Amino acid sequence: MKKSVIIINGVGGSGKDTICNIVSKYYKTEIISQIDPIKEIAKYGGWNGEKDDKSRKMLSDLKMLFVAYNNLPFNYSIEKINEFEKTDKNILFIHIREKEEISKIVTSSPLKVYTLLIKRSDKDFIKRTYGNFSDDSVDDYDYDFIYDGNNETEVKLENDFMEFFNTKILPNLL
Repeated sequence: MKKSVIIINGVGGSGKDTICNIVSKYYKTEIISQIDPIKEIAKYGGWNGEKDDKSRKMLSDLKMLFVAYNNLPFNYSIEKINEFEKTDKNILFIHIREKEEISKIVTSSPLKVYTLLIKRSDKDFIKRTYGNFSDDSVDDYDYDFIYDGNNETEVKLENDFMEFFNTKILPNLL
């Protein structure tokens, strides 16, 4: 398997972390988010890890400030890709929400980059507006792969997603 980067996206609660953890059971993966350095800055400012709408907006706004100021999220991602190249892992998942940030990584990465949008179709998930640019614009990119899954149980999600991964995504990584 070639070393590959998969940018993973989806609205809050769509199952991105769960999907990454599922793939990690079967393949050597690393998982990062462009928002990781922003979260560290936000903690210094008093944020304690909440995932409510107010916190999501603050993180989104803070990220955009650092994009404009010094391109911190992009530089962090490229640094992590370069580190990943030196590991024995095969797949680097990067959580990125904004289409402009996704495009920058797709065009600048030294490794092949694929994009994956995670959607949920189970009856318990209600798609809503989050009130921030990052969450509310995830559908604005032309993704390589879109998984619209049923997350009613983690076992069902694992079986369904791994079938999708092994038939749709994996052939590109070989």
